[in-house]
Amino acid sequence: MTGVPASATGGTGRPASGGKLAAAAVNQASLWNIANILTMIRLVLVPAFVVLLLQDGGYDPVWRAWAWAAFAVAMITDVFDGHLARTYDLVTDFGKIADPIADKAIMAAGLICLSVLGDLPWWVTGVILLRELGITLMRFWVIRHGVIPASRGGKMKTLAQGTAVGMYVLALTGPLATLRFWVMAVAVVLTVATGLDYVRQAVVLRRRGLAEERAAAVAAGDRPA
Repeated sequence: MTGVPASATGGTGRPASGGKLAAAAVNQASLWNIANILTMIRLVLVPAFVVLLLQDGGYDPVWRAWAWAAFAVAMITDVFDGHLARTYDLVTDFGKIADPIADKAIMAAGLICLSVLGDLPWWVTGVILLRELGITLMRFWVIRHGVIPASRGGKMKTLAQGTAVGMYVLALTGPLATLRFWVMAVAVVLTVATGLDYVRQAVVLRRRGLAEERAAAVAAGDRPA
C-alpha cells in the first residue's frame, strides 16, 4: 500500500501529476463562499456609491436616492456576511482583512462626500474617522495581550452612524431634515463615548497582560535549573 487514495492516483497506484494543483484549487475555492462574496460586493459598492452621490453636482434627488440604495445594500451586507461567516464556519483570512476595510470604506466615503457637498460639518467627519482609525491602531497595540471584543455600545454606534449617514444622503426636507440632525448628534455622542470605553479596555488589558508576563518571568526565574 502506498497510503495514497485511489481517487488521488487516478486508480493507477501512482500519485496523479495534478494532485497538488487539485488540492490548491480546492483550498482556493474556499475563498468563494457567500460571506466573502458579500464582502466583495460591499467593496465594489463603495466607488459606485461615490459616483452616484456626486452625479450632477451631488444635489439631484434621484441620483441621491440611488446612492442611498447602494449605501443601504452595503450596510445590509455588513450585517449578514459576518453572521454567515460565524454561523457556518466560513471565516477566512481574506474575510478577516477585507470585512473591516469594507465597513470603514463605505462609511468614510459617505462622510467625506457629504462634507465635500457641504451637507455635513467637517468636524463631524473628522471626529468619526479619527475615532475609527484610533481604535483600529489601538487594537494592534494590545493584540499580543488579547482581543478587545465588540461591545453593545459599539454596535449601537455603528447602527446610529449608518442611519444618520443614510438620512443625510437622501434629499430630506422639513421635519425629517431636523430628525437626521439629531440622529447624527446621537451617532457622534456614541462614537466618542464608545471610543473612550475602548481606550479604557485597552489600558486595562495591556496592564493585565504586562502583569501576567512579569509574573511568568518571576516564576520561571524561581524554578531550579
